[in-house]
Amino acid sequence: MSASENGPENSPENRGWKPGKRDAFFLAFVAAVVIFLTMSGERTTKPTPNDATHQQAAALKTIAACMACHSADGIHPQPKRHTKTQQCFQCHIEPEISVGAK
Repeated sequence: MSASENGPENSPENRGWKPGKRDAFFLAFVAAVVIFLTMSGERTTKPTPNDATHQQAAALKTIAACMACHSADGIHPQPKRHTKTQQCFQCHIEPEISVGAK
């Protein structure tokens, strides 16, 4: 081997990164996932009705306000497959809070 073959210009640290086919496929896959997620549409959960009862419950912003009616013993219980989250408006769209407004 000559000195020029092992010189600093040929060391692995100085070669730099050159994308290969696997990198291109990976970046294309990531881009496709991002595009799919941004174009997949609006929420698929049921919106919260925009009536006085739901507006008052939304104004309180507590789980107890929702669960007064939506508990297992309430007048409109959640479906059995419903998540056990404690944040209703993380999934459901809040009603317009216009209680007391004209």
